[in-house]
Amino acid sequence: MTHARSHSTDALSMLARGDAPFTAQLAVKFAVLVTTWATSRSTRRALAQLEPWQLRDVGLTPEQASTEASRVFWQG
Repeated sequence: MTHARSHSTDALSMLARGDAPFTAQLAVKFAVLVTTWATSRSTRRALAQLEPWQLRDVGLTPEQASTEASRVFWQG
């Protein structure tokens, strides 16, 4: 167990320093991008399901929520 954890830490250190191979850096950046897109999509779908009183609780109008929920997932 410790051995695997050590490799993970070493790999993360390499990525942080930029010492990892280019393909590894590219793969990590792609994974981060896809995760960000998935989070945006999920959040916007949930926002579209909120009731008006819930939107007021978070400081949004139904129009603002609708505008945000209609954005495509790659629009930050």
